[in-house]
Amino acid sequence: MTDNRPFLILAPLQGFTDVVFRQAYVRHFTGIDQAMAPFISTMGSRRLKPARLKDVDTNLNTALPVIPQILGNNPDDFIYLGNYLFDMGYAQVNWNLGCPHLKIAKKQRGSGLLPHPDKIDAFLSRVIPAMKPTLSVKIRLGRKNKEEILDLIAMFNTHKLDEIILHPRTGEQMYTGSADVDAFEKAMNACDHPMVYNGDIVDRASWEKIQQRFPKINRFMVGRGILSNPFLPEQIKGLKTDPHHIDVPKNNSQTRERLKTFHTDLFNSYKQVFSGPGHLIGRMKGFWNYLGPSFENSKKPLKKLLKSNSEQDYSDRVSEFWEMDLKFCPDRIE
Repeated sequence: MTDNRPFLILAPLQGFTDVVFRQAYVRHFTGIDQAMAPFISTMGSRRLKPARLKDVDTNLNTALPVIPQILGNNPDDFIYLGNYLFDMGYAQVNWNLGCPHLKIAKKQRGSGLLPHPDKIDAFLSRVIPAMKPTLSVKIRLGRKNKEEILDLIAMFNTHKLDEIILHPRTGEQMYTGSADVDAFEKAMNACDHPMVYNGDIVDRASWEKIQQRFPKINRFMVGRGILSNPFLPEQIKGLKTDPHHIDVPKNNSQTRERLKTFHTDLFNSYKQVFSGPGHLIGRMKGFWNYLGPSFENSKKPLKKLLKSNSEQDYSDRVSEFWEMDLKFCPDRIE
Protein backbone atom coordinates (compact mmCIF):
# COMPACT_ATOMS: atom_id res chain seq x y z
CA MET A 1 0.00 0.00 0.00
CA THR A 2 1.39 3.40 -1.01
CA ASP A 3 2.05 5.89 1.78
CA ASN A 4 0.51 9.16 0.62
CA ARG A 5 1.36 11.11 3.74
CA PRO A 6 3.49 14.17 2.99
CA PHE A 7 7.20 13.78 3.68
CA LEU A 8 8.44 17.12 5.01
CA ILE A 9 12.07 18.21 4.76
CA LEU A 10 13.49 21.14 6.69
CA ALA A 11 15.26 23.44 4.21
CA PRO A 12 18.96 24.29 4.54
CA LEU A 13 18.80 27.95 5.57
CA GLN A 14 22.26 29.33 6.20
CA GLY A 15 22.43 31.01 9.60
CA PHE A 16 19.15 29.50 10.78
CA THR A 17 18.61 25.74 10.50
CA ASP A 18 21.90 24.57 11.97
CA VAL A 19 22.25 21.65 14.37
CA VAL A 20 21.43 23.82 17.42
CA PHE A 21 18.14 24.89 15.86
CA ARG A 22 17.33 21.36 14.65
CA GLN A 23 17.95 19.85 18.08
CA ALA A 24 15.83 22.46 19.84
CA TYR A 25 13.06 22.29 17.26
CA VAL A 26 12.43 18.55 17.59
CA ARG A 27 12.29 18.88 21.38
CA HIS A 28 9.19 21.05 21.04
CA PHE A 29 7.57 20.32 17.68
CA THR A 30 6.97 17.39 15.39
CA GLY A 31 6.02 16.76 11.76
CA ILE A 32 9.45 17.16 10.14
CA ASP A 33 10.71 13.88 8.65
CA GLN A 34 14.18 14.95 7.56
CA ALA A 35 16.46 17.97 7.48
CA MET A 36 18.96 19.15 4.92
CA ALA A 37 21.89 20.79 6.67
CA PRO A 38 23.07 24.24 5.49
CA PHE A 39 25.77 23.92 2.86
CA ILE A 40 29.37 23.03 3.52
CA SER A 41 31.81 24.51 1.01
CA THR A 42 34.07 22.03 -0.77
CA MET A 43 37.47 21.51 0.75
CA GLY A 44 40.37 19.25 -0.10
CA SER A 45 42.36 17.20 2.39
CA ARG A 46 44.73 20.09 3.11
CA ARG A 47 41.90 22.43 4.07
CA LEU A 48 39.69 20.01 5.94
CA LYS A 49 38.96 21.23 9.44
CA PRO A 50 36.70 19.03 11.61
CA ALA A 51 35.13 22.18 13.10
CA ARG A 52 33.60 22.95 9.69
CA LEU A 53 31.79 19.61 9.84
CA LYS A 54 30.46 19.95 13.38
CA ASP A 55 27.00 20.79 12.08
CA VAL A 56 26.73 17.28 10.61
CA ASP A 57 28.47 15.43 13.46
CA THR A 58 26.43 12.23 13.62
CA ASN A 59 26.63 12.22 17.42
CA LEU A 60 24.73 15.55 17.43
CA ASN A 61 22.17 14.58 14.79
CA THR A 62 20.43 11.58 16.29
CA ALA A 63 16.95 13.09 16.72
CA LEU A 64 16.32 13.95 13.07
CA PRO A 65 17.67 12.33 9.87
CA VAL A 66 20.00 14.76 8.11
CA ILE A 67 21.34 15.06 4.56
CA PRO A 68 24.58 17.09 4.27
CA GLN A 69 24.66 19.66 1.47
CA ILE A 70 27.83 20.58 -0.42
CA LEU A 71 28.49 23.84 -2.28
CA GLY A 72 31.28 23.95 -4.82
CA ASN A 73 32.39 23.40 -8.40
CA ASN A 74 35.69 21.54 -7.99
CA PRO A 75 34.97 17.85 -8.66
CA ASP A 76 38.05 16.51 -6.87
CA ASP A 77 37.29 18.48 -3.70
CA PHE A 78 33.63 17.48 -3.96
CA ILE A 79 34.55 13.80 -4.21
CA TYR A 80 36.92 14.08 -1.26
CA LEU A 81 34.34 15.80 0.94
CA GLY A 82 31.53 13.50 -0.17
CA ASN A 83 33.58 10.43 0.67
CA TYR A 84 34.60 11.93 4.01
CA LEU A 85 30.93 12.48 4.83
CA PHE A 86 30.17 8.90 3.78
CA ASP A 87 32.80 7.66 6.21
CA MET A 88 31.11 9.79 8.89
CA GLY A 89 27.93 7.82 8.27
CA TYR A 90 26.08 9.64 5.47
CA ALA A 91 24.88 7.49 2.57
CA GLN A 92 23.60 10.50 0.59
CA VAL A 93 24.78 14.05 0.02
CA ASN A 94 23.18 16.95 -1.84
CA TRP A 95 24.76 19.34 -4.33
CA ASN A 96 23.71 22.97 -3.88
CA LEU A 97 22.88 24.36 -7.32
CA GLY A 98 20.31 26.81 -6.04
CA CYS A 99 22.00 29.36 -3.78
CA PRO A 100 20.88 32.69 -5.27
CA HIS A 101 23.35 35.06 -3.62
CA LEU A 102 25.42 37.05 -6.11
CA LYS A 103 28.70 36.64 -4.24
CA ILE A 104 28.42 32.88 -4.67
CA ALA A 105 26.85 32.89 -8.13
CA LYS A 106 29.63 35.08 -9.57
CA LYS A 107 32.08 32.25 -8.79
CA GLN A 108 29.89 29.81 -10.74
CA ARG A 109 28.73 28.07 -7.60
CA GLY A 110 25.14 27.55 -6.50
CA SER A 111 22.70 29.00 -9.04
CA GLY A 112 25.66 30.57 -10.85
CA LEU A 113 26.30 27.22 -12.55
CA LEU A 114 22.76 26.80 -13.89
CA PRO A 115 23.38 28.64 -17.21
CA HIS A 116 26.13 26.08 -17.92
CA PRO A 117 24.55 22.62 -18.20
CA ASP A 118 27.66 21.41 -20.06
CA LYS A 119 29.81 22.18 -17.02
CA ILE A 120 27.32 20.52 -14.67
CA ASP A 121 27.24 17.50 -17.00
CA ALA A 122 31.03 17.19 -16.92
CA PHE A 123 31.06 17.63 -13.15
CA LEU A 124 28.47 14.90 -12.57
CA SER A 125 30.20 12.56 -15.01
CA ARG A 126 33.36 12.89 -12.92
CA VAL A 127 31.82 12.91 -9.45
CA ILE A 128 29.07 10.28 -9.43
CA PRO A 129 31.21 7.25 -10.38
CA ALA A 130 33.99 8.25 -7.95
CA MET A 131 31.93 9.09 -4.89
CA LYS A 132 30.77 6.63 -2.24
CA PRO A 133 27.50 8.34 -1.23
CA THR A 134 24.61 8.77 -3.63
CA LEU A 135 23.72 12.26 -4.82
CA SER A 136 20.69 14.53 -5.02
CA VAL A 137 20.64 18.08 -6.35
CA LYS A 138 18.85 21.22 -5.18
CA ILE A 139 18.22 23.64 -8.01
CA ARG A 140 16.26 26.65 -9.21
CA LEU A 141 14.63 27.24 -12.58
CA GLY A 142 17.80 28.89 -13.80
CA ARG A 143 20.07 31.77 -12.95
CA LYS A 144 18.58 34.45 -15.19
CA ASN A 145 15.47 32.96 -16.79
CA LYS A 146 13.13 30.05 -16.20
CA GLU A 147 13.70 28.59 -19.66
CA GLU A 148 17.06 27.28 -18.50
CA ILE A 149 15.32 24.52 -16.54
CA LEU A 150 14.38 22.36 -19.55
CA ASP A 151 17.97 22.01 -20.77
CA LEU A 152 19.03 21.29 -17.21
CA ILE A 153 16.41 18.57 -16.74
CA ALA A 154 17.37 16.92 -20.03
CA MET A 155 20.97 16.82 -18.83
CA PHE A 156 20.07 15.57 -15.32
CA ASN A 157 18.08 12.73 -16.92
CA THR A 158 21.35 11.26 -18.19
CA HIS A 159 22.79 10.92 -14.67
CA LYS A 160 22.04 8.72 -11.69
CA LEU A 161 20.50 10.96 -9.04
CA ASP A 162 18.41 10.18 -5.97
CA GLU A 163 16.09 13.12 -6.52
CA ILE A 164 15.86 16.71 -7.69
CA ILE A 165 14.68 19.41 -5.28
CA LEU A 166 13.33 22.31 -7.31
CA HIS A 167 12.59 25.80 -6.02
CA PRO A 168 10.62 27.33 -8.92
CA ARG A 169 12.25 30.75 -8.98
CA THR A 170 15.35 31.92 -10.82
CA GLY A 171 18.50 32.74 -8.92
CA GLU A 172 18.23 36.43 -9.82
CA GLN A 173 14.72 36.52 -8.33
CA MET A 174 16.14 35.59 -4.93
CA TYR A 175 12.88 35.28 -2.93
CA THR A 176 10.87 38.00 -4.68
CA GLY A 177 7.71 37.37 -6.64
CA SER A 178 5.86 34.07 -6.47
CA ALA A 179 7.07 30.54 -7.01
CA ASP A 180 6.26 29.59 -10.62
CA VAL A 181 4.20 26.41 -10.34
CA ASP A 182 3.64 26.28 -14.12
CA ALA A 183 7.39 26.11 -14.66
CA PHE A 184 7.64 23.46 -11.95
CA GLU A 185 5.03 21.39 -13.78
CA LYS A 186 6.95 21.59 -17.06
CA ALA A 187 10.14 20.49 -15.31
CA MET A 188 8.35 17.68 -13.46
CA ASN A 189 6.79 16.34 -16.66
CA ALA A 190 10.18 16.30 -18.38
CA CYS A 191 12.07 14.76 -15.46
CA ASP A 192 12.90 11.07 -15.04
CA HIS A 193 13.95 11.51 -11.41
CA PRO A 194 11.78 11.81 -8.28
CA MET A 195 11.13 15.47 -7.54
CA VAL A 196 10.71 17.47 -4.35
CA TYR A 197 8.70 20.69 -4.32
CA ASN A 198 10.27 23.65 -2.51
CA GLY A 199 8.95 27.21 -2.32
CA ASP A 200 6.26 29.38 -0.73
CA ILE A 201 4.76 26.72 1.55
CA VAL A 202 3.86 29.09 4.38
CA ASP A 203 0.63 27.62 5.77
CA ARG A 204 -1.58 24.57 5.37
CA ALA A 205 -3.62 26.25 2.64
CA SER A 206 -0.55 26.92 0.47
CA TRP A 207 0.61 23.33 0.96
CA GLU A 208 -2.84 21.98 0.02
CA LYS A 209 -2.82 24.08 -3.13
CA ILE A 210 0.51 22.57 -4.20
CA GLN A 211 -0.55 19.05 -3.20
CA GLN A 212 -3.76 19.33 -5.23
CA ARG A 213 -1.87 20.72 -8.23
CA PHE A 214 0.74 17.94 -8.04
CA PRO A 215 -0.90 14.87 -6.47
CA LYS A 216 2.05 12.64 -7.40
CA ILE A 217 4.45 14.80 -5.35
CA ASN A 218 4.60 13.78 -1.71
CA ARG A 219 7.99 15.19 -0.71
CA PHE A 220 8.08 18.86 0.20
CA MET A 221 10.87 21.10 1.47
CA VAL A 222 9.84 23.87 3.85
CA GLY A 223 12.07 26.59 5.30
CA ARG A 224 10.92 30.14 5.89
CA GLY A 225 7.38 28.98 6.63
CA ILE A 226 8.64 27.02 9.64
CA LEU A 227 10.62 29.98 10.96
CA SER A 228 7.46 32.10 10.79
CA ASN A 229 5.25 29.34 12.18
CA PRO A 230 6.99 26.44 13.96
CA PHE A 231 3.61 24.64 14.17
CA LEU A 232 3.39 24.42 10.36
CA PRO A 233 4.50 20.77 9.91
CA GLU A 234 2.01 19.64 12.58
CA GLN A 235 -0.73 21.64 10.85
CA ILE A 236 0.11 20.23 7.41
CA LYS A 237 -0.02 16.67 8.73
CA GLY A 238 -3.01 17.26 10.95
CA LEU A 239 -1.12 15.99 13.99
CA LYS A 240 -2.95 16.20 17.28
CA THR A 241 0.00 15.94 19.64
CA ASP A 242 3.49 17.33 19.96
CA PRO A 243 6.52 15.14 20.87
CA HIS A 244 5.62 15.40 24.56
CA HIS A 245 2.00 14.29 24.05
CA ILE A 246 0.61 17.74 24.74
CA ASP A 247 -2.48 18.65 22.78
CA VAL A 248 -1.85 20.97 19.87
CA PRO A 249 -2.72 24.46 21.18
CA LYS A 250 -6.44 25.15 21.25
CA ASN A 251 -6.06 28.78 22.30
CA ASN A 252 -3.63 31.65 22.07
CA SER A 253 -2.31 31.15 25.60
CA GLN A 254 -1.22 27.57 24.88
CA THR A 255 0.25 28.63 21.55
CA ARG A 256 2.35 31.39 23.07
CA GLU A 257 3.47 29.12 25.93
CA ARG A 258 4.90 26.55 23.52
CA LEU A 259 6.60 29.25 21.47
CA LYS A 260 7.98 30.87 24.60
CA THR A 261 9.36 27.55 25.89
CA PHE A 262 10.91 26.84 22.47
CA HIS A 263 12.47 30.31 22.36
CA THR A 264 13.98 29.89 25.82
CA ASP A 265 15.45 26.52 24.87
CA LEU A 266 16.85 27.89 21.61
CA PHE A 267 18.33 30.95 23.33
CA ASN A 268 20.00 28.88 26.06
CA SER A 269 21.30 26.38 23.51
CA TYR A 270 22.91 29.08 21.38
CA LYS A 271 24.31 30.67 24.52
CA GLN A 272 26.36 27.50 25.00
CA VAL A 273 27.98 27.71 21.56
CA PHE A 274 28.48 31.42 20.81
CA SER A 275 31.53 33.09 22.27
CA GLY A 276 29.98 36.51 22.94
CA PRO A 277 26.63 38.25 23.41
CA GLY A 278 26.89 40.01 20.05
CA HIS A 279 26.74 36.76 18.09
CA LEU A 280 24.04 35.37 20.37
CA ILE A 281 21.74 38.39 20.14
CA GLY A 282 22.35 38.74 16.42
CA ARG A 283 21.33 35.14 15.79
CA MET A 284 18.17 35.44 17.89
CA LYS A 285 17.14 38.69 16.20
CA GLY A 286 17.31 36.84 12.90
CA PHE A 287 14.67 34.41 14.13
CA TRP A 288 12.47 37.24 15.41
CA ASN A 289 12.47 38.78 11.93
CA TYR A 290 10.47 35.73 10.86
CA LEU A 291 8.52 34.87 14.02
CA GLY A 292 7.64 38.38 15.21
CA PRO A 293 5.41 39.43 12.28
CA SER A 294 3.30 36.30 12.88
CA PHE A 295 1.78 38.06 15.91
CA GLU A 296 -0.96 40.65 15.50
CA ASN A 297 -0.03 44.23 16.41
CA SER A 298 3.60 43.25 16.90
CA LYS A 299 5.25 45.99 14.85
CA LYS A 300 6.17 48.35 17.72
CA PRO A 301 7.27 45.76 20.33
CA LEU A 302 9.19 43.85 17.64
CA LYS A 303 10.97 47.01 16.53
CA LYS A 304 11.96 47.65 20.15
CA LEU A 305 13.19 44.06 20.56
CA LEU A 306 15.27 44.23 17.40
CA LYS A 307 17.04 47.37 18.69
CA SER A 308 18.33 45.59 21.81
CA ASN A 309 22.13 45.49 21.95
CA SER A 310 22.94 43.54 25.11
CA GLU A 311 21.88 40.21 26.53
CA GLN A 312 20.02 41.85 29.40
CA ASP A 313 18.29 44.36 27.14
CA TYR A 314 17.30 41.56 24.77
CA SER A 315 15.91 39.40 27.60
CA ASP A 316 13.90 42.35 28.95
CA ARG A 317 12.42 43.13 25.54
CA VAL A 318 11.52 39.47 24.95
CA SER A 319 9.80 39.27 28.35
CA GLU A 320 7.79 42.38 27.49
CA PHE A 321 6.83 40.85 24.16
CA TRP A 322 5.45 37.68 25.76
CA GLU A 323 3.61 39.65 28.44
CA MET A 324 1.67 41.61 25.82
CA ASP A 325 -0.53 38.59 25.05
CA LEU A 326 -0.39 39.24 21.30
CA LYS A 327 -2.39 36.87 19.14
CA PHE A 328 -0.33 34.41 17.11
CA CYS A 329 -1.84 34.22 13.64
CA PRO A 330 0.84 33.51 10.99
CA ASP A 331 -1.76 32.98 8.25
CA ARG A 332 -2.31 36.74 8.13
CA ILE A 333 1.25 37.48 6.91
CA GLU A 334 1.27 38.88 3.40
